[in-house]
Amino acid sequence: MMVWISFIVCVFIFLALDLGVFNKTPHTISSKEAGIWTAIWVSLSFAFSGVIYWLYHSNLIENPDKLKPAEASIKFITGYLIELSLSADNIFVIAIIFTSFKIAQKFQHRVLFWGIIGAIIFRGLMIFFGVVLIRKFDWITYVFGSFLVFTALKMLFKKEDEEEFNPKKSAIYKIIGKIIPISQHRDSEHFIIKENNRNYATPLLVALLVIEVMDVVFAMDSVPAILAITSDPFLVFSSNIFAILGLRSMYFFLANMLQKFSYLEYSLIAILTFVGLKMLLIHFYKFPEWVSLSFIAVSLITGIVVSLKMAEKANNKKPSRDEE
Repeated sequence: MMVWISFIVCVFIFLALDLGVFNKTPHTISSKEAGIWTAIWVSLSFAFSGVIYWLYHSNLIENPDKLKPAEASIKFITGYLIELSLSADNIFVIAIIFTSFKIAQKFQHRVLFWGIIGAIIFRGLMIFFGVVLIRKFDWITYVFGSFLVFTALKMLFKKEDEEEFNPKKSAIYKIIGKIIPISQHRDSEHFIIKENNRNYATPLLVALLVIEVMDVVFAMDSVPAILAITSDPFLVFSSNIFAILGLRSMYFFLANMLQKFSYLEYSLIAILTFVGLKMLLIHFYKFPEWVSLSFIAVSLITGIVVSLKMAEKANNKKPSRDEE
């Protein structure tokens, strides 16, 4: 329990420093600043795999699956990459939510900060119940595996003219409006303001709650996906948390380049299909850890490279001003 407590305390200490020191004053986060923080979080995540090796080598944490230290480290990295790749969908949806509610860039970090607090709590609960289900009922792996394959097929055959997600038409927006009136005041960093002796929810609060609900929806894919790699609670939780913590900086880093990564969705489809099949076959064949890690890494790299190449090709086809 000391390892769990120490890990959670370290996470909340950093979050406190983040809001109280690094981002005490609301400001627009530049691509350069976001890029630096993204690099820091990715580096910390990979460095933590070394901590995982030490913890499991020293028997400082419960090891229900009797994993070897190197095996535990690989499972952590694989799980982290899965969560990071599936976070791409979150980034697209977050961009839509911020645009829909016209959230100023200088306040977006504040919304995402509190969104992470909620995500840690909800993910923790979902992971706990997911691990309990898998350990108690072996057949649940077939349910999770089938769900992941179904999700991948749904993404693959999604109609191009399918209506885009509209936060203002969502159920959570309508529910909030029934509980508390929504103000259109956007110049405040507060989530609730008082006008004419009456409390109003600001667009920041509405955006935060919609993001929280959407994170739970996305966790329905990501939690079963990582449970296909390992059911070790600490590995599942820590890899999830590192991916969530790096999501904010990654959002600001990629916010202006989302269209360039349009082919990354096919990487996500491939990853979901792979981990789904892995769960369906778990009682018949176990893929070596290096196979899972290699497949996920190659899928991500391929999606990024193809996206950048196609974006470059599309830009080259655009006529210059002189040609026009």
